[in-house]
Amino acid sequence: MAFWNRRKPVDIAAEPDSAHRLKQTLTWPHLVAMGVGAIVGTGIYTLTGIGAGLAGPAVILSFLLCGVICACAAFCYAEMATLIPAAGSAYTYSYAVLGELLAWIVGWSLVLEYTVAASAVAVGWSAHVAEFIQNAGWPFPAALLHGVTSGGALDLPAVVISAAVTILLIVGTRESATVNLFLVIIKIAALALFVVLAGLAFNPARFHPFLPYGFAAHVDADGVKRGVLAAAALVFFAFYGFDAVSTAAEETKKPSRDLTIGIIGSMVLCTIIYMAVAASALGASYFGDFSKTGAPLVYILNSLKHGLAAQLVASAAVVALPTVILVLMYGQSRIFFVMARDGLLPSRLSAVHKTRGTPVLMTTLTGLVVAIMAATLKLDQIALLANAGTLCAFVAVAASMLVLRVRDPARPRPFRTPAPWIMGPVCIIGCLYLFFTGLPAFTQRWFLFWNAIGIIIYFAYGASRSRLARVSG
Repeated sequence: MAFWNRRKPVDIAAEPDSAHRLKQTLTWPHLVAMGVGAIVGTGIYTLTGIGAGLAGPAVILSFLLCGVICACAAFCYAEMATLIPAAGSAYTYSYAVLGELLAWIVGWSLVLEYTVAASAVAVGWSAHVAEFIQNAGWPFPAALLHGVTSGGALDLPAVVISAAVTILLIVGTRESATVNLFLVIIKIAALALFVVLAGLAFNPARFHPFLPYGFAAHVDADGVKRGVLAAAALVFFAFYGFDAVSTAAEETKKPSRDLTIGIIGSMVLCTIIYMAVAASALGASYFGDFSKTGAPLVYILNSLKHGLAAQLVASAAVVALPTVILVLMYGQSRIFFVMARDGLLPSRLSAVHKTRGTPVLMTTLTGLVVAIMAATLKLDQIALLANAGTLCAFVAVAASMLVLRVRDPARPRPFRTPAPWIMGPVCIIGCLYLFFTGLPAFTQRWFLFWNAIGIIIYFAYGASRSRLARVSG
């Protein structure tokens, strides 16, 4: 069978062999917390300020636009995840519907979404640690608080948190999910405190002018790409994460029910949280001020003379942002695990620990890569590249949902996307529009360059060594 026509049968994709199957330990509360833990993180604590600097008060529209596109994607993910309740997320769905080569491209792009994004969050977490250390007056070498590209020598806090999360993931999936649930509660409580205090200083006048940089993405005289759409391409990074829930399909006790609740429930809950926090921030402080800081919520509370609350929010970020790193690293380790199980990566990487039921080797390698990237790269550069990988995955899942509706309409679907021929195209067109008009040209070029490297690796290794290649050969 030619490589471009190899597809893993849906029934086989949904039922991996028992020797390489992950242990089922998760329920819907774990999945909702996983989605919230991934979505509510760097985007609300750091990228709110960066996005406001690109769109002004109209960054609320950027959040809304991303929310609509991600909602459509969430429905598509819910259908595919309950139809194929196996690890691998967009990669697995693409392999069963679109074929091996496209599945490899999607899986390779997911490295940008999960590994690169986890590094970005680790950098964001480190910024809060640095703020906390400075406010406390503790002596600490500044060179160890920033990566090489940010003028330092090593981002030590980012490396430490990456290592800590790796160890937690190795211990066990349920244990990691339980810790995540506890930290998510802390994170939401801190955001609720911010909304209440910022709401007391709300001033509608700060929303004028509402569109200082216009709606369409354009390059200003200073060379910065601004506008609602430009900000949307960046804050889109704040919304995704619900798709990481789909990577837990194989480890879910009742996937037909729990996955739907986890994916859609976490998306709805996080959209409400984002809109409330963004509106409170913009109403309490001039966007031109807080957009220049890496910790905008803490800055706003300090400017409102709520020093204790600022410290509490900063502390909550330090404690709770690792939930994002945890979920993203969890998702990446499962993506790589399934790719190895399919033979597209060395099969020994798909080994599962006999008692813990986790892919220890793959988790360790993922943590190592995240730590190295976090120690050197800048948040804004990482976030945009991660967005490109996510947009690719969303397009692939929506396309898989539509193609399978045509190819196999009678197949039982535990969850069916409402208005699929509206939801699917809106997701695809919206993602493509954000990719080509919202992302900077250098991000688009690096995304294509990344996938060119991936295709070379595929033909050098996976095309001849995949399990389907061995069966057909």
